[in-house]
Amino acid sequence: MTQSPYRFSEPELNGVYRAIAERRDMRHFLDLPVDPQILARLLQAAHQAGSVGLMQPWRFLRISDRELRRQIHELVEAERRATAEALAERHDEFMKLKVEGILDCGELLVVALPDRRERHIFGRRTLPEMDLASAACAIQNLWLAARAEGLGLGWVSLFEPQALATLLHMPAGSRPIAILCLGHVAEFYPKPMLELQNWAAPQPLSAFVYENSWPDAS
Repeated sequence: MTQSPYRFSEPELNGVYRAIAERRDMRHFLDLPVDPQILARLLQAAHQAGSVGLMQPWRFLRISDRELRRQIHELVEAERRATAEALAERHDEFMKLKVEGILDCGELLVVALPDRRERHIFGRRTLPEMDLASAACAIQNLWLAARAEGLGLGWVSLFEPQALATLLHMPAGSRPIAILCLGHVAEFYPKPMLELQNWAAPQPLSAFVYENSWPDAS
């Protein structure tokens, strides 16, 4: 097969695939600061993500106030307990999991969708959720760049969106979608943490790739 003339060099290509393969949803952090220049590079990488209609629907709130960080942690803890109750028979098992590193990480970021997104119609007339998909691309860019920089990142989704929006004085119509814990780690998990904790097992790619039509569920 003919290789593309735009292909990266072998070391560059290996680095891209390594970052993808070794990316982890981190929960354990060291109490060390993140270099401001590295943080700026990571946010720039996020900002370079593709977005539908070039709407760039991501907003990043850096949480530098320790009391505010504590209040965000309380919101997450409340939802953690509510989630455990909803899990019924897996309640105790879930409560043993470490689901965030909000009080430990070097940097805490909240990612949100802005207000007045409805004015962006290009690519969203039939799929309005593409604003969320675009913001998720930005988070993934940040995640992979962080791994390449040797920093861990954990995506926390255990919170009540309106409560967090109120806490952060966000305008009506905006929506927080992620709390990101970013910082130095002692080591990266060899496998996804939930797999190591026997919470779930990843499935092979072959189970998710179809051709021409959806397979017969029967």
